[in-house]
Amino acid sequence: MRINSKLLGALLALSFGHSSMAMAALNIFACEPEYGALAKELAPGAKIYTATTAMQDPHQVQARPSLIAKMRQADLVACAGADLEIGWLPMLQMKSANAAVREGSDGLFFGADQVEPLDKLASVDRSMGDVHAKGNPHLQFDPERMLRVARAFSDRLKQLDPEAAADYEAAHADFAARWQAATTRWQAQAEPLKGKKVIAYHTTFRYLFNWLGISQEADLEPKPGLPPTSGHLASLVERAKAGDILAIVVASYQDERGARWLSDKTGVPVLILPASVGANDQSQDLFGLYDNVLAQLLGGK
Repeated sequence: MRINSKLLGALLALSFGHSSMAMAALNIFACEPEYGALAKELAPGAKIYTATTAMQDPHQVQARPSLIAKMRQADLVACAGADLEIGWLPMLQMKSANAAVREGSDGLFFGADQVEPLDKLASVDRSMGDVHAKGNPHLQFDPERMLRVARAFSDRLKQLDPEAAADYEAAHADFAARWQAATTRWQAQAEPLKGKKVIAYHTTFRYLFNWLGISQEADLEPKPGLPPTSGHLASLVERAKAGDILAIVVASYQDERGARWLSDKTGVPVLILPASVGANDQSQDLFGLYDNVLAQLLGGK
């Protein structure tokens, strides 16, 4: 049977439109850009709002009225978790009075709850600085963990919006296939980085370095959450001069002045890596984020 091409096009357009309308039923509030980007991959027809940018420290966000209003409308809140947002997310939840996204509800999704985070601690105290007992929350740079997060995220979307379950499953299958292919490519590209050493501002790239076999030899912060001091930076000069440090790494939202000072004293280059999606023109989605980070590190090898 021959099918009129115009009729086929109309049917496909109608089908796509129905799919988008079904996905559009969900209103997603993403705490960080990487979760907004993941939501776009897995629920492209949904209404997605991202609360922070890659130029902001996600530890320190003001619970503004505009964020409260956005959370009040949300069906699903997606965040890194592991207490990364402990300073502002509970306030937004309380002020928004949205029962759908309260603690323990299906509308609250934490990426760190879906995988085993690195660096979990049995106990913490103030003398240790701003550390996370539940583990390092910056898992956006571990492609294998992010794949498991994507699986759990897609399942949550289907749970909240069962009428569009087939669409979410198809979107996940497409993302997972592209992500796995890209991961294989990234691993091959990054092989020269194995065994390299860096000094970094914070543990923002803990998962990236763990994945690539890079050692973070020292932090610019004297303790997590404390800005670099002149005395601490001076203590790093001899280590940086040893000749085996690839770069001094700073995330896009971190103050680079301490890194520049240390670089001037030692000749070790500074790399400003995107902390998340949107930090530069090359990092406009999760794939571009990985491509750009690896390109910068390989440029410094």
